[in-house]
Amino acid sequence: ENREAMLNSKSNRLTEALEEANKLFDGVCRAREAALDAQFLVIASNIGKEKANELHSEMSAFDSTAFAEDLLTFMGINRTEVEETDDSEDVPGGFLPSDAWQTMGEEAPKYFRRAPTFHYMMGSFKSEPPVPKQRIERQKKASRGKAERAMPAQLKKMEESHQEATEKEVERILRILQTHFENDPNTPISFFDFVIDPNSFAHTVENMFHVSFLIRDGLAKIKLDEDELPIIEPTKPSGRGEEESRAGARNQVVISLDQKEWK
Repeated sequence: ENREAMLNSKSNRLTEALEEANKLFDGVCRAREAALDAQFLVIASNIGKEKANELHSEMSAFDSTAFAEDLLTFMGINRTEVEETDDSEDVPGGFLPSDAWQTMGEEAPKYFRRAPTFHYMMGSFKSEPPVPKQRIERQKKASRGKAERAMPAQLKKMEESHQEATEKEVERILRILQTHFENDPNTPISFFDFVIDPNSFAHTVENMFHVSFLIRDGLAKIKLDEDELPIIEPTKPSGRGEEESRAGARNQVVISLDQKEWK
């Protein structure tokens, strides 16, 4: 009976009916009464849905004339005064106050999320055109035959220089060994004292590498002393140089030395 009155957006009849139904529901004790309460809930839900749809349609409507009137009032214009002075004289620049747009601008940022401004630490970059790259003329590839002839010669030269440096170092170590042995032939020369560099593990390995050439070529020999420690001494030249060299080559051994043992 009161459906139209309840659908009015300015009426609170639906809320009052719901509150009354909640009070009545506290005294429900029979099934028929509970069914009537459920029926009322369905009717109230339908009315609430219709009321919500009408409220949504009213909210979606936009009256541009009313908005313009409210905006002019906010910007400081009294429409009554403007109409009275409209026929008197024309104001240059329109009838808006000088600070009208500034007033609206100060109010508008409150309703917008503004992104933070971006600041350059070293100033903005200068947009200059890229420098044109100079064109490098590629040299023509040499013929395959010339390349093949040049590479072996270059590698052979590198191998010869490395081999010459190794031979000179082996000869230097041999002279040092012979000098020590000639100065005191009765004192055995400890192999580790002879090759180990206390300040460089890499130099120690190089010394052992160069001494191995002396052993291979039969220019020096290593044997164990009474404490089972290796000693080194130069070999005396004899008529069986090649045979002793071959025998020494057959008796070569490999030893390991890490940094912990070196220390």
